[in-house]
Amino acid sequence: MGKIYVAGYGRSEIHERSGGGGWLFRLILLLLFLVLMLGGALAAMVEMHPPQGMLILEYHKVNDRTKDEYTVSTADFAAQMDALKEDGYTAISVLDFLKAKKGKQKLPEKPVVVTFDDGYSDNYTEALPILEKRGMKATVFMVTNDIGLPGYLTWDQLQDMEKRGVELGSHTANHRPLTEMTLEEARDEVQKSKLMMEWKGLKTIFVLSYPNGKYDKFLPGILKEEEYLAAVTGDAGLNTFQTDPYRLLRTNVPPPHFGVREFRFRIWKAKAMTLLGLGQNVGAME
Repeated sequence: MGKIYVAGYGRSEIHERSGGGGWLFRLILLLLFLVLMLGGALAAMVEMHPPQGMLILEYHKVNDRTKDEYTVSTADFAAQMDALKEDGYTAISVLDFLKAKKGKQKLPEKPVVVTFDDGYSDNYTEALPILEKRGMKATVFMVTNDIGLPGYLTWDQLQDMEKRGVELGSHTANHRPLTEMTLEEARDEVQKSKLMMEWKGLKTIFVLSYPNGKYDKFLPGILKEEEYLAAVTGDAGLNTFQTDPYRLLRTNVPPPHFGVREFRFRIWKAKAMTLLGLGQNVGAME
């Protein structure tokens, strides 16, 4: 603040002159207040009128050995699965959802698909026992050329997982982003991945996970021609029967910093985006 010196009656009076930043501070407070009000209103709407749809969760690794952005600890994963059960979710497969869309079966009130990308061995050794203890299903998307490599699932493990109710899908042959290659190269990636798993005696592969979540308007056509029925993205939200089956919405779950509260917030965010109609992948891409 600046100071003004005023002479009078033989002495100086000092008056404080306020700076010009007061209005800016008040504006920031007002904006913060509005954000909190809107956030509270949205939270209330989601709680009072929760949007309906299937939640898909995206995991990669579950173990207590590696520490990276793709690894959720066994304790955190178990707590998250417990939270899903407590909140009334029932784990299903993507194929269950597709059958329900055709009227061949009914969906539970709050369906969730627990998915794993890449096919790490801990999906079998760590994650599967946690899921089975809670009576939950899972879907694993395999990079077929990595099967049997150190740290990845083997063919024997995949066959056992399938017998125990795990749905298997494709994550392409080499985990290269399909949007960064020619259409014929992309076709080769999804075709070989699917055929390899089926030739090895696994059930028909119906679902694909786009590597790095990248897709474009041409890929759904290729997947249809190669007899895939659906594909999952990295776009958050809940899936309804109006969602493009080749652009299913999926919520990523990285290692949490704030425990189950953070996990539930990610689910809330998916609900909020659905409620607001943001990026919900309805209809075919233009």
